[in-house]
Amino acid sequence: MKTPYFHPFRLILSFLLMPVGFAWSADAPDKSRFTLFNPTPRELMRELSTDRPDKTESPYTVDAGHFQIESDLVSYSRDKHNVARTDTTVESWSVASLNIKAGLLNQTDLQFVVPIWNQVTTKDRPSGTQTRNSGFGDVVLRLKQNLWGNDGGDSALAVMPFVKLPTNQDDLGNDAVEGGIIVPLALALPWGWSLGLMTEFDFNEDGSGGGRHAEFINTITVSHGIVGNLSGYVEFYSAVSTETGSDWIGTVDLGLTYALSDNVQLDAGINLGVTRSADDINPFIGVTWRF
Repeated sequence: MKTPYFHPFRLILSFLLMPVGFAWSADAPDKSRFTLFNPTPRELMRELSTDRPDKTESPYTVDAGHFQIESDLVSYSRDKHNVARTDTTVESWSVASLNIKAGLLNQTDLQFVVPIWNQVTTKDRPSGTQTRNSGFGDVVLRLKQNLWGNDGGDSALAVMPFVKLPTNQDDLGNDAVEGGIIVPLALALPWGWSLGLMTEFDFNEDGSGGGRHAEFINTITVSHGIVGNLSGYVEFYSAVSTETGSDWIGTVDLGLTYALSDNVQLDAGINLGVTRSADDINPFIGVTWRF
């Protein structure tokens, strides 16, 4: 995550003014003329910022006229301690789950989340029987609009509406169009620490297919450099559904990022469930490439 310089007065003032597209850096160049078809010059591009590996999205957008691919190379999850307390274990694999981003304007990017291959295996432990579903997942379209802080400052805020399309194979989804809006905030803290906050509202189909319900997601993440290009983060994730009989999902997430260059970043992490409705464990490795 990109870290702006910390200045308490500017941080307070940013909340009071809440300007759209405002940058605190007095000498920041005007990049409003750049578009998808008139790319931002390399020397004016922002520091690489990603929406992964933590679950807290970034408020920073891809520079106009440039592209960024963020991918889970491999992700695995296991859930044995479920809410129903049944003797069932669910294991999931995801390979090459992509987030393909295109910088439309200086403050706006378009994202295509494409889950290339997924496999879910459900095992009944007493009988030893299992079922397996695999294939393509649901595509998600997202539009991120930075409101301030994209090109400098002590904070940054964005809004990101999204829609999920039922493109899955082999019953890997609920075959419903769903959507919502995400609001990520980034703050600089003293001594090189960064703070990320996110709130999200989803409008999803009920498990029975007979109606709709709201879901509320909130996250908080802190990150810091460790040595050289290696950084780490700790995150707490919470998801609460208004659907009758649902339980809240909570995870504690840990991870590392390593910048190979200005445009390539590797990451690895593990998400640990702290409630029965969450997956017990979810390790992953991934990569980001900007061009």
